Order: sequence, then structure tokens, then C-alpha cells
Amino acid sequence: MQLLKVKGTLPFMKARKLAMGFSILLILASVASFFVKGLNFGLDFTGGTAVEVGFSQPAELSNVRKVLAENGFAEASVQLFGSSKDVLVRLPPQGEGVKAEVIGNQVMTALKQADADAQMRRIEFVGPSVGEDLKEQGGLAMLTALICILLYVALRFEWRFALGAVFALFHDVVLTMGLFSLLGLEFDLTILAAILAVIGYSLNDTIVVSDRIRENFRKVRIDDTLEIIDISLTQTLNRTLVTSITTILVLIALFVWGGQTIHGFATALLFGVFIGTYSSVYVASSVAVALGVSKEDLIPVEVEKEGADLDAMP
Repeated sequence: MQLLKVKGTLPFMKARKLAMGFSILLILASVASFFVKGLNFGLDFTGGTAVEVGFSQPAELSNVRKVLAENGFAEASVQLFGSSKDVLVRLPPQGEGVKAEVIGNQVMTALKQADADAQMRRIEFVGPSVGEDLKEQGGLAMLTALICILLYVALRFEWRFALGAVFALFHDVVLTMGLFSLLGLEFDLTILAAILAVIGYSLNDTIVVSDRIRENFRKVRIDDTLEIIDISLTQTLNRTLVTSITTILVLIALFVWGGQTIHGFATALLFGVFIGTYSSVYVASSVAVALGVSKEDLIPVEVEKEGADLDAMP
């Protein structure tokens, strides 16, 4: 059954230029933040020592930082870890040949000035060379994911939609990393995993929209590309909103009650899902329109049956 006209269509594409300008502005701001502030790489990438300490009373972080600074650890990063009595102390590399156990004992000696009953829960050490290797492998993982997605969508749909999908994913990754750069949040392997999850989430949403656009190009008797895309986005809007809202509700719960361990992970996913929903509606489709996608690009060429022309002759 062919559709002649679809009522209640929302004019998404009327705002495509404004949306693309807004997205480009955010991307430029994120890139500027990378150059000015950079990313606050965690120990997974920079190397260093992490010491988890348990206190007998709720810890005063300002006092802990003061005690560490007085004992030669002014660059230590101090934060609560799960509860008000658990503190995670992160230290940059202290020089070659310095063992993690020695650093841990020095930290504990200093912290016992604040709480004589403080106990070391665990200690971890990551070498600088390992951190650099993880940073390189993480970048290659994201690049490989984008290339594979480009090839898949190009074969599955059409090259214009493939470029639109990849640009949307690039948009989501840059903005998510830009948020961490702007706010100075720690960027470690868990955040990298969250960004890869955002890529998968955004891609799924983009493919659903692209599939509906292709279907409507074949079914709807309208030659206006923008109107067909508006019809497709309107038809998938309910599915997009339900999926996004339920996901965001879960992530809000993790963000509020999940504890410090997964706080950064929840932050990256929460922002990534929000911006990924926006990009699947505006960015991917707008790029395809800018590249000149049309009905002829998605309708398969029908091969005329042999002799059809002869039968049509008078």
C-alpha cells in the first residue's frame, strides 16, 4: 500500500541549517578546549600510583590534601571513593626506580597524621610506557570503529548516508570528549569504554532512521527529499524518545547513586546518549541532504523484462 500524504509530519529539516551551525560551533569549541586545556588523562594513560585508604572517621578532603602537600605530595589528586570514609589518592609518576610499595608507605605515613587508624586498602601502579600504549590503542579502537561503520552503512544503504552516519558519530565523540576537557574530568579507560558504547548507541539510532528514510523513498509518492525525511523522522520519533528516555533514567540513577567508581562512566554515557539522540535526528540526515541524496539514489533500478517493449508496441 502506497502512502499519498502523511498528516502530522514535524518539519525537522527546516531547522537543519541552524542545527548544523550549532553542531559545528560546539565541535569548534571542543577542539579549542583540547588545545587550551587538553584532557585530564587518568593513571591508565599517564602512569602513576593509586592508593586507596580507609579512615576510621569521615575524611576531610581539604585536610588530607594539606597533609599530603606538607609531606611532598602537592600534586596528589584526592577524592572520596564509595563512602565518606574511603579516599582514593592518585599520584603522578615519582621518578624511575621508585617502587609503588615505597610510595604507598610514604603516603600512609603522611595520612596517619590525619587519622592514626587509617589503613591501606589497595595500591596500583601503571608505568608511563604502558599508559602511552593504552592511549594509542584507545585511539586506534575508535578510528577502527568509525571506519568499519562507514563501510557497513555504505554497503547497507548508500554512501551519502554512510558519511552522514560517520560524521554524526564523530560529532558525538568530539563533543563528549570536549565536555570532559572543558570540565577537567578525569579521562581513563572506563570513559573510553563509555565513548565506544555511545558510538554503538548512536549508530543503532541512525540506522533505524536511515532504514525508514529508504523505505519511505520507495513507498511515498512525493518527490520532495526533505519532506520524505521529515516523514521518516516523525515516524521514528516515538521509538527514539522511548529508547532515549528509558536509557537516560537508568544512567541518572547510576550517576546519582552509583558511587565515585562509575561516576565518570555514567557522565559520559548520559551526555553521549543525549547528544547521540540529537545527532541521529539532525546531523546524519542533514549531512546526507547536503551531499545531495535523492529518491533515485535509494530506489533500486528495475530491470525491464525481456520483450516488454515489444508488447507495448501497437
